[in-house]
Amino acid sequence: MSTERKHTLLGECPVDENGKEILLSLKNVDITFGKGDNAVRAVQDASFDVYKGETFSLVGESGSGKTTIGRAVIRVNPLAGGEIYYRGTKISGKISHALDREVIRNIQMVFQDPAASLNERATVDYIISEGLYNFHLFENEADRVKKVENMIEAVGLLPEHLTRYPHEFSGGQRQRIGIARAMVMEPEMVVADEPISALDVSVRAQVLNLMKQFQREKDLTYLFIAHDLSVVRFISDRIGVIYKGRIVEIADAEELFNFPLHPYTHSLISAIPIPDPKLEKNKVLYTYDPSIHDYSVDKPEFVCIGHDHWIYGNKAEIEKAKEIREKGEPVKAITITKDPEKLNAKTDEELDAAEAAAEAQFLSAPVHDTGSKLYVILSFLLPVLGIIAGLIFKKFRHMRNYKACRKGAIAGFITIGVILAIFLLMLVLAVI
Repeated sequence: MSTERKHTLLGECPVDENGKEILLSLKNVDITFGKGDNAVRAVQDASFDVYKGETFSLVGESGSGKTTIGRAVIRVNPLAGGEIYYRGTKISGKISHALDREVIRNIQMVFQDPAASLNERATVDYIISEGLYNFHLFENEADRVKKVENMIEAVGLLPEHLTRYPHEFSGGQRQRIGIARAMVMEPEMVVADEPISALDVSVRAQVLNLMKQFQREKDLTYLFIAHDLSVVRFISDRIGVIYKGRIVEIADAEELFNFPLHPYTHSLISAIPIPDPKLEKNKVLYTYDPSIHDYSVDKPEFVCIGHDHWIYGNKAEIEKAKEIREKGEPVKAITITKDPEKLNAKTDEELDAAEAAAEAQFLSAPVHDTGSKLYVILSFLLPVLGIIAGLIFKKFRHMRNYKACRKGAIAGFITIGVILAIFLLMLVLAVI
């Protein structure tokens, strides 16, 4: 279901050469904190487009400038240089009060720390309603209450939670409240600043599924800020990699993982853990060293090498990247040391097969394969259905879920067997 939005001061989205609508555009953005000798250049010459309806992820290590860019998009961080455009309208720098309100109305943010971003003195009802009050987005009190209750139920909470305070909720529930606060405004774009990094692994999939559901139902566009590439791959349409404030690579999600052409991107992918502890122990961690670049004469540029793949480098590096990409052979980002004693393999062929299997497992691991205790409990109560569910999970390579169902079902069958044995023994004793 698409949400109709009115843009009185914002124009229509410009269209690129491929016919895609550009909702947000950053052009040569510089962001500096401090003045004089104490000035810190947090973002340098950042340029990228976010297309309408997509999830564009910005990834990099802590302190690389991801959050700084996100806060600049919602007009919290001022720019030292460059421009930001939304629907073709410049929204950076000084703009009119009316345009500022329309930008706030259309671009909302979900913050990283759900505890720090919620007002501890306000009830959940007021927290979610604050934007409705500020922008008069309800007809009367009954309409406001209806909108808030619908939204709190949409994020998986209950209307009775509205009278409580943030400290009464878990981290996952507080993040749901933060999402509800943003979504009740019916925005067109959401800047999600590491919305799952503070959550337990079992809760992360629930929050991500919730965000994807809202994207489908409300035609949302996400600027998703994260450092966990294993999560980013499964939710992103395109990924931008940032290093020390500079965008070094942008490509489609699958393209980036198959062809990590910038050394920093290669290092990020190599750092993602492998599920197998033996292989993880023997994995070679690729460390990015900026000194490998010689930009003294041949100055670097940010250019497209084809396949909508952008790389930051000098002419020699760009030509090398083009050559690798045109070969069409995926770049091997994970390397395992050939240690027969640790890997229990006797030949190089077996080692190569184990390495290939590890990389395949890493690249295709299901997001929702959590092995939740709920599967154990349900399979214990209904062992026959547990066995069936386990076989289905196994077919789709959800091995943790399969093992949980198998464990619960076996325990259930044993319990039923013990109960039947006791019942038969009592029956025999009664007859005798």
